[in-house]
Amino acid sequence: MLYIIGLGLNEKGISKEGLLAIEKSKKVYLESYTVDFPYKIADLHLGKKIVKLKREDVESEKLIKEAKSKKISLLVYGSPLFATTHMSLILDAEKAGVNVKIIYSAGVFDALGETGLQLYKFGKIASMPKQDNSDFLKYVKENQKIKAHSLILVDIGLSYKESLRRLQVKEKIIICSQLGTEKSEIYYGKIDKLKNKDVKAPFCFIVPGELHFLEKEAIERFG
Repeated sequence: MLYIIGLGLNEKGISKEGLLAIEKSKKVYLESYTVDFPYKIADLHLGKKIVKLKREDVESEKLIKEAKSKKISLLVYGSPLFATTHMSLILDAEKAGVNVKIIYSAGVFDALGETGLQLYKFGKIASMPKQDNSDFLKYVKENQKIKAHSLILVDIGLSYKESLRRLQVKEKIIICSQLGTEKSEIYYGKIDKLKNKDVKAPFCFIVPGELHFLEKEAIERFG
C-alpha cells in the first residue's frame, strides 16, 4: 500500500486522515526536491522517522517495490498531485499491482485566493527554471491574450533577486511568499518598486490579467 500525503502549507497543515495513514505506515518518506520548505522538517512532529528522497528515488521503483509488501507513506509539500512526478508514480504503482491512496491537503493554488484574484480566471501555469531562459514568458503572453491571470512558479534554489531580474514584464505584478504560514507576505506593484523587498522562499509571481473591480480593490491592499 502506498499513501501519497499532502502536507499542506505549514507544519500543522496535514489532515487527520494523513496522520492516521502515517501511523499505520512502516516507512515514511518525504519528497523534498520540488520546494523550499518554509519550516524545519523536525517541526512536523509526526512521531515517525522521516527519510528524505531525491528525485531519482521517487522516479525509480524503490517506493513501489517496498509498497508491495508493506504500507509506505510519501509526504509531499502542499497538494500531493500538483507536481506531475507524482502522477507518474501512481501510474507505475497501479501497473505493478500496488494500491495507492491519495490524501489531500491545501496547496499553493488554494492559497492564491488570499490575493483577491478569482481562481477560475487563471490561465496556463508557468515555471521559471533554474536554467537562464525566458520560455516561461510565452505562457504569460498567451494568458494575456485571453485576459487571464498568470501564475509563475519559481524553481527551488532560484533567488528572489535573480528570478525578479528574469521576470521581464512591464505590468504590475503580485509576489506571494510563504503562503499559508504565519510569515505569509503578499506584495503588489511594479518590479522596480519590489526589487528591494526581503522575500523568503517559497515564493511565486502572479501577472494579473483583466481585473474585475473587486479584484482590483482586493490586490491594491498589497500595494
